[in-house]
Amino acid sequence: MPTAASLNRSETLLPAIPAASETRAPAAETRAPAAETRAPAAETRAPAPASRRPLQLALILVAAFMVVLDFSIVNVALPSIERELHMAADAVQWVVTGYAIAFGGLLILGGRAADIFGRRRMFVAGLVAFSLASLAGGLAQDPILLIAARVVQGAGAAIVAPAALSLITTGFPEGPERTRAIGLYGAVSSVGFVAGQVLGGVLVQFTSWRAVFLVNVPVGLIAAALSPAVLGPVRTATAKAAKTTVKVAKTARSRSRLDLRGALLITSAVTLIVFAVSQGVVLGWTSPLVIAAVVVAALATAGFAKAETRHPNPLIQLSLLHRKGLREGTTLAFLLGLWNGGEMLVLSLYLQQVLHESPLFTGLVIAPQGVVGFMMGMIGPRLAGRIGVRRLLVLTAAAAAVGFLILTRLPAAHYSPVLFVVTLIGFGTAGTAMGSTVLASRGMADADQGVVGGMINTSRQVGAAIGAALLPAVAQGVGGGIGVDGDRAAMLAAAVAALAATGVAWHAAHALSPRARTAS
Repeated sequence: MPTAASLNRSETLLPAIPAASETRAPAAETRAPAAETRAPAAETRAPAPASRRPLQLALILVAAFMVVLDFSIVNVALPSIERELHMAADAVQWVVTGYAIAFGGLLILGGRAADIFGRRRMFVAGLVAFSLASLAGGLAQDPILLIAARVVQGAGAAIVAPAALSLITTGFPEGPERTRAIGLYGAVSSVGFVAGQVLGGVLVQFTSWRAVFLVNVPVGLIAAALSPAVLGPVRTATAKAAKTTVKVAKTARSRSRLDLRGALLITSAVTLIVFAVSQGVVLGWTSPLVIAAVVVAALATAGFAKAETRHPNPLIQLSLLHRKGLREGTTLAFLLGLWNGGEMLVLSLYLQQVLHESPLFTGLVIAPQGVVGFMMGMIGPRLAGRIGVRRLLVLTAAAAAVGFLILTRLPAAHYSPVLFVVTLIGFGTAGTAMGSTVLASRGMADADQGVVGGMINTSRQVGAAIGAALLPAVAQGVGGGIGVDGDRAAMLAAAVAALAATGVAWHAAHALSPRARTAS
């Protein structure tokens, strides 16, 4: 039965999800005009030659698998870390929270940095930072160094995630080929998240908790070393403009300046939101520190909105927020994060604390969810092409809701086949992740793909942080820390989130004209 103190035993993050493009041209939304007076991105990439695309995709998927794996592989190691480094329960929780704050807070900045300074360049920089931080964490002999390493890991992941996604969306031609690449990305993410729980159990049981950090080092450094040769050279927009006219070159140089004030404000806002929701259960929702974080986050958000209207090259073009698809996609990503982040935590603690199963068995029980998610990542693009992405979202969100409603009958003792319904949740989660990203990002200019990916991932990350705090709080409040009643109530809360997502998808599907529905 999950308690407030048990939050330190599970990561509050979710794997990053890809920025995608629908295989069909959207009929209900108009694309940005070709003559829009917007400077080109700092890096322009034509779709890669067909012969190189499989190798490029393989490299991106390996990096994505490593980053996603680390989201869950650390979970199983927390008790061992607490014992070996003599950390208090509230201190070891910062191994999770430090990562969550850095990752969630820097995603939008990382996405825009990839758009401006170069996607390959930021991809490599993020991999190097992530790998070196993993090495530092694996060799750490004191809690402060370990927590600091986790913060840098989160920052590296926040750079890698949007850069990798935009490398796919700009490096593969729009249509079936890009959609297949996005499906593979989602499939790898689904498997990596669950594989982290199983692999973490194996490494901790047969080696040491340090292995869950050190396993990243060779993979990350080799991927970074191969990236320049595999991903190919990049061309800067400023250099390209200089070949045309001096005026365009000056515009590109002006536009390539990062919106530092906007970056500081939005990073502070998201960081404080993640901090507040992750610490609310630990410190209490009426804690002055939590209340102050919420107030300052609100002020930073208001300041960001005002600053973006005045900057010549804002971090986020506020006109993007007027796009219906982006609003719907980020809302769905938020609800997905809420149910998925809370569900993984509650089920993991239920299996270990109520059914008294081992961490390894717990990972194996949850594993079918990742396997079905992998399958959905493979067939999802084809299914979306047949019935439309909005209808797919209605189907997948409803499937997740049905799965959670069945889990409101969790057994009070012993393993039961009813737990196999996690496969239905895996289908719904993976399909909603893919569909919401397609909905949010299709029709966007290449120059905005990085920041749009950052917005989608940030929405899901904030939802995951809230879900990881809310669902265990429901379980604790209903069951009082004893028995299975609280866990059943938490599954009902997750079902409510999935039903809300079904409503959003249903509204999106039926708000279009009959002709537009056939293309969406």
